[in-house]
Amino acid sequence: MTVGSRVKQTLADLQGIESTLRIYSLQSKNKDEIKAYSEAFKTTETVTKNIKDRLKTIQIEEPQYKGK
Repeated sequence: MTVGSRVKQTLADLQGIESTLRIYSLQSKNKDEIKAYSEAFKTTETVTKNIKDRLKTIQIEEPQYKGK
């Protein structure tokens, strides 16, 4: 597995986690749980953005990882 494909897989995993956290926060009725899920979602969202930026950098610096 190449570096590019590993980063893409990590990005897909993080996006799945974001979706799960969003669903949990919408389904919960407990305010503390909603707050915890929302904070975790925001943190994951920040990490996802950083990974997307890193993937762009990898694709520019290392064209062989660009893929499809």
